[in-house]
Amino acid sequence: MAEETDALAAMTRILSPHCRVTRMSSGALIADWRRRTRFLGMTTTDMQKFADGSSEERAELVTGLIRAGCATARRKGHSDIEVGLWLRGVHLLIRTLGFGRVLRLLSLAAPVYARADPPSAEDVERLKRAVRSHSRRSWFVNDDCKTEAVTAFVLLRRCGLKAVLHVGVREHPFALHAWTSSAGLCIPDADPRGHAFAPVLSISCAGQ
Repeated sequence: MAEETDALAAMTRILSPHCRVTRMSSGALIADWRRRTRFLGMTTTDMQKFADGSSEERAELVTGLIRAGCATARRKGHSDIEVGLWLRGVHLLIRTLGFGRVLRLLSLAAPVYARADPPSAEDVERLKRAVRSHSRRSWFVNDDCKTEAVTAFVLLRRCGLKAVLHVGVREHPFALHAWTSSAGLCIPDADPRGHAFAPVLSISCAGQ
């Protein structure tokens, strides 16, 4: 029963808002309530792939759901202007409310659901270059790691992509550092100037 629940939860995370999934004895039935006559059946085996299948298997299933109109395609990326606006807005919030409060408010900007298909290193690298470029050019942001990490986390999560926001500490000399990791990359770098930071807080899903 627990495995079936996990599979249903994984499927629900990538469905369009107008679609609902119901567990059946032989799998699941996806109903498209935007068009009441459209239904899509899924076997128990395919359901299980959402919970513990390989990334390739899940990506194949997601592609099928997109073609059937039951899931939305992944967004290709963010515009340069959008990244700059988010970066400045996040920095203003951190300066006004404080970093701790902004972390507690992440659920308002970063959705809980995550797509079954994994983020690509190319997408994350493109976002990293944009965030770094705006951060270094802006006298207001001034290369602030907290702003870069929160901005990257929110933008990735708003696309439904998996990301983890870390806050780390270094003892000698004492310092704090924040970064977001996704697809094996970190925004900004997890060890700036070769200094290692031990994570003391990790947020993987909208403030959790």
